[in-house]
Amino acid sequence: MKLYPNGYFQKVEQITFEYLQQNKIKALILDVDNTLIDYYQNMRPSIITWAEELKKQDIKLYILSNTSHKEKVEKVANALQIPYQNLAKKPFKVGFIKAQKELNEKTENIAVVGDQIFTDILGGNRSKMFTILVEPIKEKDFWYTAWKRPIENRIKNRYKLLEQKKEK
Repeated sequence: MKLYPNGYFQKVEQITFEYLQQNKIKALILDVDNTLIDYYQNMRPSIITWAEELKKQDIKLYILSNTSHKEKVEKVANALQIPYQNLAKKPFKVGFIKAQKELNEKTENIAVVGDQIFTDILGGNRSKMFTILVEPIKEKDFWYTAWKRPIENRIKNRYKLLEQKKEK
């Protein structure tokens, strides 16, 4: 189903090089809000360390964000020393296609990482990319995201139940 991710983690730092290697992933397209930074634009130091470690393993990183606040995205991209795109229009394919071209990787070798099903996961799946859902950093959300969370939580719970059944 296009709303289900290929993988699920509590936070981005749990996504390991070994996991990416097992799934033939050479590049990550990362969301910003509530994936890399919280509502107040704080980023955990462990995210910088995680990004540095992946880059040492030749994993390419790219930020794709729907926000109109270019300065916010640019600040995160500069901290991680990676390229970015704001005003991405997720879940439409246009931003994902542009990111793929800049990363110079096949779609099957790119994973989209984000905290929202209706933007990150849906867009990544529609673009034929591997998708990884992470939990939001904080419960506090922007109004245009907060109203979707109860619906996304239902989908997430169904996904988790399906995954538990597969493991048995």
